[in-house]
Amino acid sequence: MGKRHQARELALQVLFHMELNQGDPGDCFDLISSSFEPPDASSSFSRQLVVGVWEQKEELDSLIRKASKHWRLERMPIVDRNVLRIALYEVLYLKDIPPKVSIDEAVELGKKFGTEESGAFINGVLDSIYHKMEENS
Repeated sequence: MGKRHQARELALQVLFHMELNQGDPGDCFDLISSSFEPPDASSSFSRQLVVGVWEQKEELDSLIRKASKHWRLERMPIVDRNVLRIALYEVLYLKDIPPKVSIDEAVELGKKFGTEESGAFINGVLDSIYHKMEENS
């Protein structure tokens, strides 16, 4: 498993924790990562994802709401919601990562940590957002 994939898994775990226990993103990251002992190389990328997603949460959630027809954000499983946020953050703000890689990684995270339908749901929402972004550029 690659270091960035491990970092995404840790970021997902921290964001999941933050949905249930409010707190500073950095403090929550330190608390959760101390339990999982991430490799140093993945730790900084994971922290970047957590802090970035939390800072851009309103924008990310707005995009998700527009693309997820028939699903209110609040009714989505916590895992799916945060996997979508991580992938969108990468697509919008981390230009060194190809969007297709971010989407593929999100689908894999959804399959591993979500429900049976999570992978397809995440792929559909991200694909819709990505195609609209492509049309507008």
